[in-house]
Amino acid sequence: MAIDGEQEQQASKQRPVVAVVDDDPVVLEALEDLLESAGYSARGFPSAASLLSNGLSGLDVIITDIGMPGMDGFELCDAVNSVRPEMPVFLMTGRHDIEGKRSETSNLGIFRKPFDTRVLLAAVKDALA
Repeated sequence: MAIDGEQEQQASKQRPVVAVVDDDPVVLEALEDLLESAGYSARGFPSAASLLSNGLSGLDVIITDIGMPGMDGFELCDAVNSVRPEMPVFLMTGRHDIEGKRSETSNLGIFRKPFDTRVLLAAVKDALA
């Protein structure tokens, strides 16, 4: 049975929406593909400012890089927390000097690159449960 455009749109609306924020287009595309293949609706943003300018409504989870020009991942996490404190936010980093910079955010998860994608998907699933 073929799915028409309206049914496909409705199915897409029912999938949890995960925003990915990373200034590296390769990482951004890879994570979007990973999340889509796992059944999520992924929305990619090249910066924290671009995510915030689009608004947080309709998003269920955010995965963001820490080290980005302009607003970094910690600052984005704090901004999201001030508006939607229940929103799960996961941070990614390739750096190992983050311990002293850890945010006070209670729903914070940090993944060090390279990370096991299965662990990230399990964390997203748990956050949505």
